[in-house]
Amino acid sequence: MSLTTAVPGATPTDAPRADRRAWTGLGLLAAAQFMVVLDASIVNIALPDMGTDLSLRPGTLAWVITAYVIAFGGLLPLGGRLADLLGRRRLFVTGVGVFSLASLAAGLAPTGAVLIGTRAVQGLGAALLAPAALSLVTTLFAEGAERTKALAIWGAVAAGGGAAGVLLGGLLTGGFGWRSVFLVNIPVGAAVLALIRRYVDEPARPTERLTLARFDLPGALTVTGGLVALVTALSQGDAWGWGSTSVLGLFAASTVLLVTFVAIERRSRHALVPMRLFTVRTVSAGNAVMLLVGAAMLGLFYFLSLYEQIVLGYGAVTAGLSQLPLALALIVAAGVAAPLMMKLSTPTVLTGALLTFAVGLGWLSLADQHGTFLVDILGPSLLIGLGLGAAFVPVTSLAVAGVPATDNGVAGGLVNTSQQVGGAIGLAALAALANGRTSSAVAAGHDTVAALTSGYAAAFLGTAGIALLAAAVTLLAVRRSDRVDAVAPTH
Repeated sequence: MSLTTAVPGATPTDAPRADRRAWTGLGLLAAAQFMVVLDASIVNIALPDMGTDLSLRPGTLAWVITAYVIAFGGLLPLGGRLADLLGRRRLFVTGVGVFSLASLAAGLAPTGAVLIGTRAVQGLGAALLAPAALSLVTTLFAEGAERTKALAIWGAVAAGGGAAGVLLGGLLTGGFGWRSVFLVNIPVGAAVLALIRRYVDEPARPTERLTLARFDLPGALTVTGGLVALVTALSQGDAWGWGSTSVLGLFAASTVLLVTFVAIERRSRHALVPMRLFTVRTVSAGNAVMLLVGAAMLGLFYFLSLYEQIVLGYGAVTAGLSQLPLALALIVAAGVAAPLMMKLSTPTVLTGALLTFAVGLGWLSLADQHGTFLVDILGPSLLIGLGLGAAFVPVTSLAVAGVPATDNGVAGGLVNTSQQVGGAIGLAALAALANGRTSSAVAAGHDTVAALTSGYAAAFLGTAGIALLAAAVTLLAVRRSDRVDAVAPTH
């Protein structure tokens, strides 16, 4: 099995022979990556308590998640470029510092607006440290068996962070309150900052003169601004009115900014997102599918946490424990996906996984306000976990298939960006769908819990539709004859 990852500018010549120092360095880098992955899932369980404590409306509550992923995804390509030009360890240290300070500010946030703002800064820190950390891993280990082992550990940390977030979020929120899900990052970040210079050297970087054009700041600003405008329009459409001047203006601004971004990237000699990659059919298909998978996945965990705690009355610890079967099924399925790809074609494995994911989501949409774990949650959770886990390896592999070796890092970074951006857009759209259905149910005379249940069911059904659309894209755009090697996902 080959491992292709988003490595900015790393080359085999950078790598010394691995020793105890290198493995300790890997542990520090992995700890920082664990924080980044953890923060995408640990917050979900704490959302109801945050909403109550800070008086956040449902439409605004989603921004606690969205602010993080949109900053992370929108600025991730810039983070990789900065690591190449300014130094990987330097950017890693900066990213960990920003992430840790933002975590402290989030844990102390007095208002919802401050919390959402600090979550965006957390996303910025994650975008700086994640590509630099992965690149540093490849400088610690020579190409071959040791690097393969190191990257396998890296992939396991990424998967484990998401799974651990479900349980840890419940335990921390239940035992110490919602603020602890942010404050837990502080000791980890402090330890990494204290030790990283001892165990990880600063690799050599390009010696040519730096110019502003090499950073492609116009590209980074237009894509991030366009995504923020789009997500704001989707999330506020129900409250402001879909035909209001504000919402239509945001949609127009988003269109202009995103079209401008594409134009900039097509002309730029130092594009953050080289448009030439999208001429490769497998790359386009893989990123389209990952965009949809990211949308469905983030929406699923957001609404499942709300359904369990607000409708079923679960405490934070119980809600966290109830999602462990899903997390474990996801890890198991991710482990068997690569062997399945060797026996079956990539589109067969990916389509089957996405259909399984969709069936589980559709089943979950049938849960009502009197649902139980054994009858309404366990079965759908196992199907969802198996489908989602089995989809990650083939979709990641698809997104880097057919590109030159020199573009592997860029292609790997692009698929991670697609997942984050898809999550931000998808959550905003699904929240609008749920809020609209809830408002209609209230207007029809249903009580609050019944109305919320109706809204959550609509969101689960919406995620199922997104998963089916991803399966359709796979069937239409990917051929059985396409050569796709198994790649370990790193997000």
